[in-house]
Amino acid sequence: MRKGFITNRLRSGKKSIESPVERKIETIQGEKFVWINLQNPDRNDVEKLAEKYNFNTLNIEDCMTKFELPKLDSYDDHFFVILHFPPLSQKVGMPRISQLSIFLGKNFLVTVHQGDLRPLVELAEICKTDSDQQRKDRLLGKSSGVLLHEIIDVLVDDLLHISRKIIANLDEIEDRVFDETKPVARSITLLRREINRLRRIVSPLKKFVLEIAKNIQRFSEREDKELTLFFDDIIDHIDKVIETLEESRETMEIYKDTDFVLSTEKTNKVLAVLTIIFTLAIPSTVIGTFYGMNVNLPGGNGDNLMILGPFTAFIIIIIASAIPAILMFTYFKKLGWISS
Repeated sequence: MRKGFITNRLRSGKKSIESPVERKIETIQGEKFVWINLQNPDRNDVEKLAEKYNFNTLNIEDCMTKFELPKLDSYDDHFFVILHFPPLSQKVGMPRISQLSIFLGKNFLVTVHQGDLRPLVELAEICKTDSDQQRKDRLLGKSSGVLLHEIIDVLVDDLLHISRKIIANLDEIEDRVFDETKPVARSITLLRREINRLRRIVSPLKKFVLEIAKNIQRFSEREDKELTLFFDDIIDHIDKVIETLEESRETMEIYKDTDFVLSTEKTNKVLAVLTIIFTLAIPSTVIGTFYGMNVNLPGGNGDNLMILGPFTAFIIIIIASAIPAILMFTYFKKLGWISS
């Protein structure tokens, strides 16, 4: 009997150009199971495994798709799950969401990915070599469920590292928000986009890890009774990531509003200064316009009243412009429009 468990997620509207990744097919033999790790495989590689382990054709289609919705399908002898994680290192052409497809049965574990999940790649290297024999024995010495727990655990730990980096970026943005010399609007927008992207990854992840914990007991040894407790620890880590992202999103909204208020206040100050300067310059503009006309005015050209010599007209204009400007400045100061 087949049971389906599917959660819909928002598809990304952008198509990313992926750089070529090395193709690997690694078969790692454990004591009671075999781990087959396919990195950037072609369709023939997956179809051969499908014939050997009786995988569903629709699941083959799903794992070969570059971006498929997270899902979990359970069968009598195995289950199939698709999980999403962020690539730890973002390079040009690399997709912003990495897909991990997993087939798990009692005597096998098959993982299909594009090679951009570094912790998973490193875990495979440990199992192939003797660099960390103690950890290798722990990973391969029990059931396939124990190894799957370790894979999901290291990937969720990377989510914790990313959430800590977001907190560090928040502290940096907080300092820049209150520094008028540094623009911060673009940094806020980019970090908000990163937080929203991680939320779209982590939100369905908790639900599917819970489903994996329920299904994995059918394919685990009796001595692996503590496996459920181990998955509970992963759930706790996911909850911490979700909590951190929610708090970060709220903090980003506060920083966005604060930056908007401070920017508006700064703009208003600039406009106020320019308005005051323009207002104080009105008398001199008006009086200078009068003396620029071709009419006889006191102290102007052709006027016999040249008390102050040839600069009489200039001095009259300065005095006539300064008196109303000083009166307006005093009045504005009294109203509080001009602060000290």
